[in-house]
Amino acid sequence: MKKLINDPKDVVKEALEGMALAHADILRLAPEPAFLVRADAPVEGKVGIVSGGGSGHEPMHGGLIGFGMLDAAVPGPVFTSPTPDPILEATKAVDSGRGVLHIVKNYTGDVLNFETASDLALAEEIEVRSVIVDDDVAVKDSLYTAGRRGVAGTVLVEKIAGASAERGDDLDTVAGLAEKVNANARSMGVALSACTVPHAGEPSFDLGEDEIEIGIGIHGEPGRARIAIEPADAIVDRLLAPILEDLPFASGDDVLLFVNGMGGTPEIELYIVFRRAAEVLRERGITVTRHLVGNFTTSLEMQGCSITVLRLDDELTELWDAPVHTAALRWGR
Repeated sequence: MKKLINDPKDVVKEALEGMALAHADILRLAPEPAFLVRADAPVEGKVGIVSGGGSGHEPMHGGLIGFGMLDAAVPGPVFTSPTPDPILEATKAVDSGRGVLHIVKNYTGDVLNFETASDLALAEEIEVRSVIVDDDVAVKDSLYTAGRRGVAGTVLVEKIAGASAERGDDLDTVAGLAEKVNANARSMGVALSACTVPHAGEPSFDLGEDEIEIGIGIHGEPGRARIAIEPADAIVDRLLAPILEDLPFASGDDVLLFVNGMGGTPEIELYIVFRRAAEVLRERGITVTRHLVGNFTTSLEMQGCSITVLRLDDELTELWDAPVHTAALRWGR
């Protein structure tokens, strides 16, 4: 195992300290139980937004804290859910009296622990709403969850809900828009290689030199099929077909196309993927009016990518375009 780390047990702690130092104008690191929080939190008169989950998916979620997006992010150990205590403390830290939205990826540990934290917050008279993200069309159940997994579509939920909160919407409106994004987003991924969790010291699964996993999860969960590697266009076609059939998307739709890297794939390859995905959508009469390309929901150093398609309307487009200033996303401000 070759990694730029010190002691494997200190990876998350030291990474959080480094992020807080690098982006001190945007966020700060709260002491134990540790979480990252917007530097100016709580923002008066604004619904607070908290997300989180296992570490190893950076820049999600800590890199998405800031104006127009998240107010706090709660990291667990690598690929392991955070406990309720830091989730509760993060919720309290961002509450300005207008309530707090929890954005939770659909993994059993995340759902249970955020639910417990929500109950504890309610006991302290903080109103909390939760939105469960389950945008992955690859499989219904996985090693980590009942139902569909929450993957890269989470970034789109956080951006649009964050814009809603920033403009002053109430908790019901912010939560409703988060649910609307989740209902209109579909994702699927592919792995070209496994990743190595630092404390494990070996790859999380076996994948042959000429094999790829179609429909992989962001923790290395199995997907739909393991096949021999194909040209990029053929792989994109395999990912897009179930995405477009699931909603389903139709000719005349305006969409946001998001090509997300899994951490180990260079951008030159992600743009090849984007090129083919945009071509397929155009052939089907679907217009890409907004887009995002890059590493936002990663799986440590896994090679591969995911594709997310979000059906847009005027309101979702306006909220996507709204100013944002985080470590990973920033425009318009």
